[in-house]
Amino acid sequence: MKEPVHLFWFRRDLRLQDNAGLYHALRAGLPVVPLFLFDRAILDELPDRDDARVTFIHRAVEALQAELVKRAGSSLVVRHGFPEQVFRDLLEEYDVRGVYTNDDYEPYARQRDRAIADLLQERGIGFHACKDQVLFEKDEIIKDDGRPYTIFTPYSRRWKSVLNDFYQASYPSESYLTRLLRQPPLSMPSLEEMGFLASSRTFPPRTWSPETILRYGASRDYPAHDGTTRLSVHLRFGTLSIRQLVREAGSLSGTFLNELIWRDFYHMILWHFPRVVSQSFKPEYDRIRWRNNEQEFQAWCEGATGYPIVDAGMRQLNQTGYMHNRVRMVVASFLTKHLLVDWRWGEAYFARKLLDFDLAANNGGWQWAAGSGCDAAPYFRVFNPYLQTRKFDPDLAYIRRWVPELEELTYPRPIVEHEAARRRCLEVYGAALKK
Repeated sequence: MKEPVHLFWFRRDLRLQDNAGLYHALRAGLPVVPLFLFDRAILDELPDRDDARVTFIHRAVEALQAELVKRAGSSLVVRHGFPEQVFRDLLEEYDVRGVYTNDDYEPYARQRDRAIADLLQERGIGFHACKDQVLFEKDEIIKDDGRPYTIFTPYSRRWKSVLNDFYQASYPSESYLTRLLRQPPLSMPSLEEMGFLASSRTFPPRTWSPETILRYGASRDYPAHDGTTRLSVHLRFGTLSIRQLVREAGSLSGTFLNELIWRDFYHMILWHFPRVVSQSFKPEYDRIRWRNNEQEFQAWCEGATGYPIVDAGMRQLNQTGYMHNRVRMVVASFLTKHLLVDWRWGEAYFARKLLDFDLAANNGGWQWAAGSGCDAAPYFRVFNPYLQTRKFDPDLAYIRRWVPELEELTYPRPIVEHEAARRRCLEVYGAALKK
């Protein structure tokens, strides 16, 4: 007879500490088998075999395995495949009485989870999803009339008014690790076995300095300064708890806390309006007649537009998988408004390159820059790259780091003149929005 167990499915929560779903699984009364699935439905679509995010995840899973072996005499079950088939196999291997996990709000994840829940329900097995990667989810922060907020400022006011010690409190999942099923260490697929190469990229640490948080409001807009925490990749993959970050760092800086609220806001928007993945939040913006010049788009991708701050940002992204947030706004505005390239092209390029790629935030940021999103920059706000440089990189320290040939004859001339591009943008946007 097999021993009855619960499964806990790690996804965007690659840690044992303060893990809501793991806590509830361990408290549910049966030994728990921890699971991680390298999902082929996602991985098979990645165009780059040396994708640094896969390396980051693989290392995080290896660290989880080592910690489970050392602290609990348990083992992570790691599989590479399509979710439904993997679960069919697991139901044959274990006497599964319930599956616990943490919620994921992206459209594919919701479809996948429904399919797994249906598969389990056919066998009388419960599927339990918990809130973990955000402070507030779904309908927790809504208007008095029950509708979701689409403007950030009133959303943030309500968010702050609801926040209390309960929502920030950690789940003591570490205290119950002895309830994991004891089994010898199991092997896990290597990157090479899954068709990937180990990336040489370096990843930012999972720690932060209180001084950085305290200075965040004053220094975050200057890309040459080390004024941000670089924690977004850890929030994305859950190697860091959002509750811990809000509790310990949010109290140090209101500006920093607002960035975490924006993160919740965009996840809420994606949950209520999943159409934003492929459509403009404001439908009238889908009437814009984009130029979509492929040569100009390629120049933007390569950091060869002749606009130094734009080129610096794109080269930083291509070489490191990271781009400073202020520069993200500048390059996104430049692509959508100076070049009139569909925001979806830029969003897809960022999705391919960013270490911290998160669908909700990436989509929200791009639609904000294009003017098509909720609470977005108005269409007539066209960032002037020269003024942005003068204000946020006056000594050209950031630009010179990434564009060393700035004053050489090899550096390209601007592919478009700013004022002409601005006039063209206002004309094209205006024509679409007046229809």
